Amino acid sequence: MGKIIAIANQKGGVGKTTTSINLAAALGVLEKKVLLIDADPQANATSGLGIDVENVQVGTYQLLDHSVAAADTILTTTSPNLEIIPAHIDLVAVEIELVDIENREYMLKNAIDQLKAEYDYILIDCAPSLGLLTLNALTAADSVIIPIQCEYFALEGLGKLLNTIKSVQRIHNQNLDIEGLLLTMYDQRLRLSNQVVDEVKRHFDEMVFKTIIQRNVRLSEAPSYGESIISYDAASRGANNYLSLADELITKNEKE
Repeated sequence: MGKIIAIANQKGGVGKTTTSINLAAALGVLEKKVLLIDADPQANATSGLGIDVENVQVGTYQLLDHSVAAADTILTTTSPNLEIIPAHIDLVAVEIELVDIENREYMLKNAIDQLKAEYDYILIDCAPSLGLLTLNALTAADSVIIPIQCEYFALEGLGKLLNTIKSVQRIHNQNLDIEGLLLTMYDQRLRLSNQVVDEVKRHFDEMVFKTIIQRNVRLSEAPSYGESIISYDAASRGANNYLSLADELITKNEKE
């Protein structure tokens, strides 16, 4: 039975999509069968894996409104052992369309429950908001990874996200766990980066992944070529970071 992990933070620009793409690719390279669900209307996880967003016929939108079977929304990628349910800009409309539907928070969960047995990991790339799309992802997930950038406003908004997670646990998904906080965009030359690392570790201790994602030009370049960092430059620091994170995640879950 696979594990469903949402990658969420309502702040934009913290490395959610970068983490979704590259953690998924790294898990695939480590011989885990992985499905990535793009639940962000910007569809950056879709384009970042080389899929032409304009040509997406079915994807997360149809998955959420249950107009097609989940299996019919899945596309293969060039990355080993990695498949994707793509997004399209039409996903913007789904929050409005689902508002009056009963049990609207469970639409994603009901659609993908049947897929759990087919994958080792299902990752959900969430939108940078705490709207209905993210709520669906948290309700469907077993756990959540929270990327936090090593910059000045790192912890701003984190309390709000943790409160949302508590609400989801209380009302919709009592089994939702925090997989870990992931420090991203770390630059060891900057005193501020080191201060943020120290502060996050002091506040959250065991909840923080040991792996830290460092700033890396190759990591920024890879999506424009429609490739994960593993495919684009396997020898880069970014590739090493995400392979280390994947290894840490696998080790942690095999112990449980």
